[in-house]
Amino acid sequence: MRTTAIVALVLGLTAVPTAEASGTPEARVWVTSPDRAELLHERPRVAFGTATSTHPTIVVDPGRQHQTVDGFGASITDSSAEVLSNLAPAVRAETMRRLFDPKSGIGVSFLRQPVGSSDFTAAAEHYTYDDVPAGQTDFALRHFSVRHDEAKILPLLREAKRLNPRLKVMATPWSPPAWMKDNDSLVGGRLKDDPRIHDAYARYLVKFVQAYARAGVPVDFLSVQNEPQNRKPDAYPGTDMPVADQLTVIEALGPKLRVASPRTKILAYDHNWATHPNDGTAEADYPYQVLRDKAARWVAGTAFHCYYGDPSAQNALHNAFPDKSIWFTECSGSKGATDPPAKVFSDTLRWHARNVVLGTTRNWARSAVNWNIALNSTGGPHNGGCGTCTGLVTVQPDGSVTTDAEYYTIGHLSKFVQPGARRIASTSFGTTGWNGQVMDVAFRNPDGSTALVVHNENDDPRTFAVNVGDRTFEYTLPGGALATFTWPAHHRLKTRLDLVPLTGATATASLGTGAALAVDDDASTRWSSGAAQAQGQFLQVDLGRNRDFRRVAIDSGGNLGDYARTWQLDVSRDGTTWRTVANGQSTGQLTTIDVRTSARFLRITATGAASNWWSIADIRLYE
Repeated sequence: MRTTAIVALVLGLTAVPTAEASGTPEARVWVTSPDRAELLHERPRVAFGTATSTHPTIVVDPGRQHQTVDGFGASITDSSAEVLSNLAPAVRAETMRRLFDPKSGIGVSFLRQPVGSSDFTAAAEHYTYDDVPAGQTDFALRHFSVRHDEAKILPLLREAKRLNPRLKVMATPWSPPAWMKDNDSLVGGRLKDDPRIHDAYARYLVKFVQAYARAGVPVDFLSVQNEPQNRKPDAYPGTDMPVADQLTVIEALGPKLRVASPRTKILAYDHNWATHPNDGTAEADYPYQVLRDKAARWVAGTAFHCYYGDPSAQNALHNAFPDKSIWFTECSGSKGATDPPAKVFSDTLRWHARNVVLGTTRNWARSAVNWNIALNSTGGPHNGGCGTCTGLVTVQPDGSVTTDAEYYTIGHLSKFVQPGARRIASTSFGTTGWNGQVMDVAFRNPDGSTALVVHNENDDPRTFAVNVGDRTFEYTLPGGALATFTWPAHHRLKTRLDLVPLTGATATASLGTGAALAVDDDASTRWSSGAAQAQGQFLQVDLGRNRDFRRVAIDSGGNLGDYARTWQLDVSRDGTTWRTVANGQSTGQLTTIDVRTSARFLRITATGAASNWWSIADIRLYE
């Protein structure tokens, strides 16, 4: 006989909207399904009710706020600029509107722009903004010019900012000019070990930021090297930049950039969640080394990519350096040469929904950014590098433009989550692995509205509930579908109770070993010791000190039916003398116990036997 409990105790205070709603509160809902039957399709509104639900319940707590949002989007690479510029004017205007207009499009709000050439370069020759003949140098940067970008890239960037004035821009170099490198090439190699080179490279980046600002495209964020551990770029610009080199460049760049462009924040690392095997003996703790160094005073935070590892690396880094922010800045979709379009769309939608849309944001990312915003039907043009990449949109041979899965995964965020929004707490039952549960993330916008993005990780339809304060609605999503729910600030969704912060709480189980409880709502601690409920099994929680509370919420999560059929709640001040304060029966995944008391220890006991497991995904105390 075993029992399973999954416990996540969370921090913060619950705040609620105070404006009165006009009529019954309702949520609007947009859905995208893997079979393309619905593509950001707005369904009928759903009303919040007062009844509780027996289904897994996503509890949204607007008062528990996390990171601020900067935006969501992709990159207008040289290749993207080429295919967009070659469209008929009317088609190009409509495509840009569908991409960047927040009302009639998806409102892309973040662009990560290459500083010079990347693998997605349309021309036969790679370039930087200060190329000189082999054997020559240009320490004075007399040949510096962004003239190349004035032809196609900058006009599109200016149009994007016109369509969405809140658009933010990040800049990232794939390579310094070849004369700064030890192999005299844009492909591979390192910066020369010369203080004059480090200074020149810092000035080169500053001149780029200044040139783009003069061109009407201010740069909000800047990293000093794309994928600095990628030591063997496949015939495209790249630079092996060890931690020591990055720190030297940042020390040279920081003071110059602060004077020249105070708005521009420096982001470190800009590479994968974990060290890729192809990176050889690269430094596995690269971002940690940067943030531990004195050069970190010039750094706003760290940027990540999706090509190896998983988003939990962001949470670990946040816990180590909570005063430094995290951005997610690159993830390309991909297609096999023989994969049918329907499979590419379905697989991409599901993977990006879990890992990019929800995995990055639930792990502290202030942005979620794909790679190319537009490519042609062959995945190009490109010069080296990725031959299987996909974009948000595809330009077809007949000059028409079609939308890819990434258009919708990014759109489910960018259309509804405004720059400046704050992620707020919400219970989520899925993981970035395919576990058949419901995964979600919630945001409070600057205008007070709420956006909740939900993904059904099961191949079959799944029903769940959404609870805000004293209001709840139920909803069913098709298998693999992604949905965004929104409701305005004026809805009166309140609980009249504040969440009790539970920092440092621990738990033990009657038939299992104890474990420290998580103190962030994005993580959980699991313990397991059985397969069925037996009378007398209990979960005991040590709150660390006496707490006053008047409500206990016991959430059994996404394992449908795994709740205690009958239960008893006991409390204690010393862990020795106990008193029973409530008992009853559960009818669904979320059990709410209203009891006014004060205690340090809680014990929840199953008072009957049942064939199902007993799972606890979340415990919340309210005062």
